[in-house]
Amino acid sequence: MYISNDPVTKEKRRLLRGNVTNAEKILWRKLKKKQLGFQFRRQFGIENFILDFYCPEKKLGVELDGSFHRKRKEYDKNRTEFLNKLGIDVLRYWNEEVINDIDRVLEEIRRVLV
Repeated sequence: MYISNDPVTKEKRRLLRGNVTNAEKILWRKLKKKQLGFQFRRQFGIENFILDFYCPEKKLGVELDGSFHRKRKEYDKNRTEFLNKLGIDVLRYWNEEVINDIDRVLEEIRRVLV
């Protein structure tokens, strides 16, 4: 698997880390420091894509989608297919799901991790 060290991707990751949504803050508080038993990374670059959260040990990406993703369905589908070909599973949640029902989101992530 190719982990991105591309300068453009690195800069995008840096910008994304500095511009965190409320949903990302909520989920990161629950994922960091191996709280689910596995290490997650934030804004992780693979090839020219950036995953919101990534667990290398389980090859699991977690994506949080805001309203602009409603217009990017084809892009998101192609991106997920590409990551799946690399053996990476991707879970997608709407920001509202994380904000309104974090327990259900965490339970789904736990199920995939075990």
